[in-house]
Amino acid sequence: MNPFTLTNVAIDSTALMQAVADDRAGACVSFEGRVRNHHAGKVVTALEYEAAEFLACNEGRKILAEAVERYALYHAVARHRLGKLAVGELAVAVFVSSAHRRQAFEGCEFIIDEIKSRIPIWKKEYYPHEPAQWVLCSHGGAGGSHAHDHRHM
Repeated sequence: MNPFTLTNVAIDSTALMQAVADDRAGACVSFEGRVRNHHAGKVVTALEYEAAEFLACNEGRKILAEAVERYALYHAVARHRLGKLAVGELAVAVFVSSAHRRQAFEGCEFIIDEIKSRIPIWKKEYYPHEPAQWVLCSHGGAGGSHAHDHRHM
């Protein structure tokens, strides 16, 4: 299984948990990020994700390799959705396994934090009574600054 992928279909959490299963592991930790119905005081009805796919996948694999080494993880996988998602849908998932819980928790947290800060994935928020807008769209990862400047109608 590829450790980091982008997908246009629903994320299969069961398959990800199975991918990190290991008889040596005393801990399996997961993070699931879901679309919530609010952000910065506004009602949100949906999110849309776009990515620089080649750069995102390369950086994602680097992040997972760093986490495996730094936190002595046995396995680490992550998936991020692309496209338009409804409130409640799973947008990103991270699953890790290790011998001990501390490494698993810290490794999982490191991965999601680095995904959010380093990977060129852009998020558009949809609102009930105003135009949708791109938010949190700058990343300073390995590829430099990735500003997202869309002018969609």
